[in-house]
Amino acid sequence: MKNEEDNCKRAGGLTDVPGILVGTAEDRKGRTGCTAILCPKGAVPGVSVVGGNPGTMETDAIRPGTKEELAQAVLLTGGSRYGLAAQSGVMRWLYEHKIAEVPLVPAAVIFDLLYARGSKPPDAALGYAACRAAHAGLVAEGNVGAGAGATVGKFYGRPMKGGQGTASIHIPGGPIVAALVIVNPLGDVWDHDRIVVGALRPDGKFVNQTKEMLAGVPSPIFAEGNTTIAVIATTAQLTKTEACRVATLAQDGMARAISPIHTQWDGDTIFCLATGSDTSYYKGDAAITVVGTAAAVVLEKAIIRGALAAQ
Repeated sequence: MKNEEDNCKRAGGLTDVPGILVGTAEDRKGRTGCTAILCPKGAVPGVSVVGGNPGTMETDAIRPGTKEELAQAVLLTGGSRYGLAAQSGVMRWLYEHKIAEVPLVPAAVIFDLLYARGSKPPDAALGYAACRAAHAGLVAEGNVGAGAGATVGKFYGRPMKGGQGTASIHIPGGPIVAALVIVNPLGDVWDHDRIVVGALRPDGKFVNQTKEMLAGVPSPIFAEGNTTIAVIATTAQLTKTEACRVATLAQDGMARAISPIHTQWDGDTIFCLATGSDTSYYKGDAAITVVGTAAAVVLEKAIIRGALAAQ
């Protein structure tokens, strides 16, 4: 596992996948925002939704069995379901730049309304601004984009800030696999056997919410304001069905880094974008297994990075 972690630390993040651009935009108060992941040449999309309270758009259009169509972008946004309005700004930017007549832009939200404290939810103008800021350089981490209003640890104790994180790995002789995540869970963020960001007791020590829950301790808090959302990007050649399977396997990384996870108050959603530029022998079941395993590793690392980068 150490070599995998070292590879993740050396790599920059989602934009290590050629053809992927990332842009962020926040409101002036910095209490909510959105992150646009652009793939102007198109990518085969996939999705896995396992949270009990998701807020999404276009997920039905990218499930197996639907029309084979490339996605030109994915939007991750704050503002709960109000923030889905930012998706129209992404579509307008793609249309104006002649990338697609009718762009396919799946989207997912986090609930950050309690932290936003009255800030205007992301709208079409903010989505457009995130596209305008998109680039292929290093991806910002912490309280940027959709991570601006993210928080961690909300069932017991006092929450800490969450944020945006990213990581990637290049499999020798094979595809690049990368992750970008908005860390906003009900649960705590774990780095192996220790909590690194999570619910705090009055004395500033971590609660360990999983332990409290299994001990039958009643929660004094109404557990709203959650959801962790992510994008896996890869150079692998995948079909839509295979991309959805990779997104499902990536959920293991989320489960390793966050506990409790996938609760009825979380809308956990992972998208996959496969650009298909890798020409190695990784195809079919081999590609699903290798890319899905790598996706779980980089997503776990991205979650830890995003949580620790928050201020």
